[in-house]
Amino acid sequence: MNASANNTPLCYSLRSPPFKYLPNIASAYYSSIFGTLGLISNLIAFIVLLKSFQRTQSRSRSFFLIFLGGLVVTDFMGLLVTGSIVISFHVTHFNWRKLDPNCHFCNFMGMSMVFYGLCPLLLGAAMAVERFIGINRPFARSTSMPKKRTVSMVLMVWLIAGSISMLPITGIGSYHMQIPGSWCFLNISSDGNDMAFSLLFSLVGLICIAVSFLLNTVSVVTLIKVCCGQNRHQRRRDHEVEMMVQLILIMVIASICWCPLLIYILISVVTSGRVNQEIVLFYIRMATCNQIFDPWIYIMFQVSRIRSLLHKLCCPEVTSRSNTYCYGYASPPGTRSWIRGYTSCFADQFFRESTPVSTGLGAPS
Repeated sequence: MNASANNTPLCYSLRSPPFKYLPNIASAYYSSIFGTLGLISNLIAFIVLLKSFQRTQSRSRSFFLIFLGGLVVTDFMGLLVTGSIVISFHVTHFNWRKLDPNCHFCNFMGMSMVFYGLCPLLLGAAMAVERFIGINRPFARSTSMPKKRTVSMVLMVWLIAGSISMLPITGIGSYHMQIPGSWCFLNISSDGNDMAFSLLFSLVGLICIAVSFLLNTVSVVTLIKVCCGQNRHQRRRDHEVEMMVQLILIMVIASICWCPLLIYILISVVTSGRVNQEIVLFYIRMATCNQIFDPWIYIMFQVSRIRSLLHKLCCPEVTSRSNTYCYGYASPPGTRSWIRGYTSCFADQFFRESTPVSTGLGAPS
């Protein structure tokens, strides 16, 4: 949409500040509390992931942790950039027209909202693809694949999200001031380029969620078949079960937080319906909760009780044995208890690997 005849900047052409202060929807306390909680949570999660990455010896798990690290960094920066602008407005009540007469600051805010909104969804889809290949096509991924390739995939996701967020600068879509005057976002409209950009934003997000749901479902079914089938002894699955549970939780939280906004944008654009700004604000706040809830998934999965619960779920028949451990051993190698512990889950499927030939130790008496 073009600016009006009085040379009003594009971002203020629909809603021009200053707005009437609405304490029921505009609160510095809400923004401050949720912003601070999100930043602290993501900082803790990053430290937890860093320590876990230094300890891990599994290549597939290290790939997964790199993706999680990219997601944590994205969530942290998203809250830091957008939250600082929103909180500054609620504290100072600055006038956007005086501070940003040419819409540069508003465009930056809108780009940040789109970029940090799409990145978690794209990263979730990328993690689902990586786990799908790792579980269903383990030999298709080279065991010598460098970790730099995973880092490059995260950078590629950021590049794609950044390219989409910059489209309004080229004329495809536009960013506009939103009530209560603390933030800018894409113009949800069924007219021209705004319609194209609104559809692109909503469809990319929904497709990422759909891809994550489909691939994660296939991966979970495959993992259940391998863990419970006759071939469950072929390789370790404890880390894979843990990674899939984390990925499923990430997908569920992202779906709950983002689907209402994405579906609302899609329906509003397709039906040319009137956009309720208060509903958009509520859905944006729901989407922001995704950046707060995500890090607690990584934090809670480092708690020993949850880890031990996963091991019990993998091999429930071992839970009554105090000196054995599924997929490993509690007693020194070469002893009878070690052999029993190593084979307890698989009913002597691993007996050949636990004999003196494989250990290099003398036969037990």
